[in-house]
This record gives sequence, C-alpha cells and structure tokens, in this order.
Amino acid sequence: MNLSSYNVDPSEISVSGLSSGAYFAIQIQVAFSASIKGAGIIAGGPYDCGGQMSYINCMFTNSPSITQSISNTNLWSGNEIDDIKNLTKHKVYMLLGTSDPLIGASVMTQLYKYYVTDGQFIPSANVVFKNDLNAGHTFPTDFDSIGNNDCGSTSSPFISNCNFDGAGAILEHIYGPLKPRNNGALNGKFIEFNQGEFLMNSSAYGMSDTAWIYVPKSCSDGALCKLHITYHGCQQSHEKIGDKYIKNTGYNRWADTNNIIILYPQTVATNTIDSTSTDRESIPNVNGCWDWVGWYGGDFDVKSDNNLNSGTIYTFIVKAISSTGTESIASNSVTAKTIGNSPAVAMPNGLIATYITGNWITLKWNSVLDVATYNIYRNGNKVVDVRLTSFTDTCLKPATNYRYQVSSEKDIIESEKSIELKVRTLTLNVCFNDNNYNHIISRRAKSQYELCTTC
Repeated sequence: MNLSSYNVDPSEISVSGLSSGAYFAIQIQVAFSASIKGAGIIAGGPYDCGGQMSYINCMFTNSPSITQSISNTNLWSGNEIDDIKNLTKHKVYMLLGTSDPLIGASVMTQLYKYYVTDGQFIPSANVVFKNDLNAGHTFPTDFDSIGNNDCGSTSSPFISNCNFDGAGAILEHIYGPLKPRNNGALNGKFIEFNQGEFLMNSSAYGMSDTAWIYVPKSCSDGALCKLHITYHGCQQSHEKIGDKYIKNTGYNRWADTNNIIILYPQTVATNTIDSTSTDRESIPNVNGCWDWVGWYGGDFDVKSDNNLNSGTIYTFIVKAISSTGTESIASNSVTAKTIGNSPAVAMPNGLIATYITGNWITLKWNSVLDVATYNIYRNGNKVVDVRLTSFTDTCLKPATNYRYQVSSEKDIIESEKSIELKVRTLTLNVCFNDNNYNHIISRRAKSQYELCTTC
C-alpha cells in the first residue's frame, strides 16, 4: 500500500541512526538542515568522511581528518547542501559504547569536533556526547525483547538491554521533556508501505521496495504530530532481522504518548556495483548498509542530480501527492543547463552489474531514445555492439578487476562513453584433496589444539 498522509509539523522533523544509519542520518541532517530539527547519532563519524577516504579510515580506532569535511561543508553551503546557518539551531545527541569494536572513541571525537570545536556549526550547549556506556556496537535499550543481546555484545540483531533508554535520551534531547512513555500495549499501528513510490527502481540504490512507519492513534485521528526518521544499521534491515529494529528499539513507546510518528526506511542488500560508485568502494553492499561511502554515486552526501548529459537543458518541478494518489499543481519550474557542448547522441546512463560470478558479469543500463545500438567497452577496448540494454561478458578470470563503459550509436555517430563501472569477479572455491596433516601444514585447516587456544 502507498503511504498515507498525516498532519506533520514541518518544523518538528528529526533523524537518528546506528552505524551506517548514523552516518546516513548525519548526511540527511547536514544536506537538508533547513528541514531537520536535530539528530541522534549512535556509533557514527564525521560528515563526508566516506567521501574523503576509504571507509576503513572512518572506523575502528582511526582518527579521520575532518579538515576537508569542514571545508566542503562551508563550500557547499546554500548549493549542494542547505545553508549551514540552519545547523546552529540543531540539537544533537551522540552515543558510543565503550566496548564498541567497530567505531572507536577517536572516530566520534572527530564527529564532535566537526560539529562543535573545529567546524563550529553547532553550539556546544546543543550537543550531548555520552561515551561512558559499557556497550558494544548496538542500539541500547532498558528492556528485554525477543532476540536481543547482552549489552557488551556486537552481534545480530545489534539491539541490547543496557539498562539505558537510548531512544528516550535522543528524543528528549531533541524535543525537550516528553510525557512518560507507554510501556504497555501500544495504541497506534505499524504500517508497511510502498517505499518504491518515492524512488523508481529502488533496489538499484540499495533501497527495499517497502518500509515501515509507526503511527500513534492520535496522529491517525488528525492531531498535529512530530516526525522522527530512524535509520537502522548494517545487517539490521527487515530483510535481515525482521521487525526487531522497528519494534524493539523503544522509539514507539515514546511516540505513542507524545504525538510522534516514527518512520523506519529500509535498505536491501545488493550484489551489484553502480557505475557511479566511488573508486574507493567498488564492492557490493551485501550487508544492506546505508550509503555513506559512495556505493550508488559520488553525490551520496549532498542533494544533487547526476548522470546528466553535457550541454543539455534540464527543467525540474516538484509536485505533492496525496494519500489517494492525487497530484498537486506543479511548483514553479527551475531550469538549468549543464556545462559543455550538447552531444549529437545522448550517452547511456545507469550502468550497473546485475550479476557477478567468478567467470562472467552481467551488465544493464538505461535505454536512449531513438538509439538502436550500444557499444560495450571492457578495460578501454570495444568488446561488442548490442541492440539490447543488457550484456553478459563471459570467459573472465576469477578475482580480477574489470572496467566497463557503454556508448550509444545512431547513424554511425557515437555518443560519449558512460561513467566507468568497476567490477571484480568473485574468487572461485578451490577443492583440495589431501590428508589432515598436509591440510594443517598448508594452513588450510587448524588443529584441535589451535582452535581451543584461540577461543
């Protein structure tokens, strides 16, 4: 079903997230700061960190530089992102467990410096940094739920009873004192809705076809309500752990008594690599993480359009859609022309790898109007021309990097080549037929003694 409409106060919208969801919440907070009131960040790092370096340097015990992130934030203000003056009014609650093996204190300290001391985007009085909770990489609650872990655990579903109400701490810091939460049966409804309504071909961007929302009864009845959007972490989507993040993090208990709608967007794991993915992250998003590293394009942390042809005029309008599907009158149009000369034949876009094995790769791209032939390039050399918008490249080497581009051709005139897609074939499993002694000597197996001593 499509998402219904509700009476939401546009000045009372906030975000939160754990892990990749924390990074994504920061991106939404900064890029759309005019629409956001505050953010709750559990185990995340500096804005644009994944845009500056490999994601590995934004994790563990590293201390990622924030110099370029601060510079970009100032440079992009009012263009690629909303005016940074909006951030001065934001409330931010930062939370990190002392036993978190994935995001160290040094990473979140850099986030604090980005917000407050170095970036000076948000006053220190508006930011809380709780870093004394003995917790792992997890969402902390103060109640037991099905499948939750010990507080110090870092394992699925990454939700733990830590005798600390993380959801409540975040919501009360952002919105101020709230009415006591509902610890009993909730009065509202959990609704699964069509997330694809807002994004065509959603799985190509790592988004699930459906998402969830919790709507208190008062909000269903038309009361003016707040909206909190919370982004799950890697391996926490509905695809991975069912409704545990949706129902067991504690947000709904507070929402039920305080007129707060809770939106739970959902990712999906992908085994594809987008042609616009950054050079650093040409790997599939198999854990269903939110894009904070550039899996689905280099503009992952700004509000912009890409995959456009040079020298071409584009017109943008916005329409509102009601719960019944009725469209509003279009907004005033905005017209922009990309730099460069207009191509005689348009370039194909949307190049992705839809399937990858050890020996072959299947490619797919968007069609170009009035074009019947497409040229496939591998590692800079033309391989073949095809009439379909897909192609399977075979007889490839396992565990090998390949680069692909596609061009369109009309009346012997060829377009520019598409943005390059980098793909690595999978490693084939090798079967060794040998005795146990040789397996251990060759380090293909461990002895019982080794297994015990490494526990």
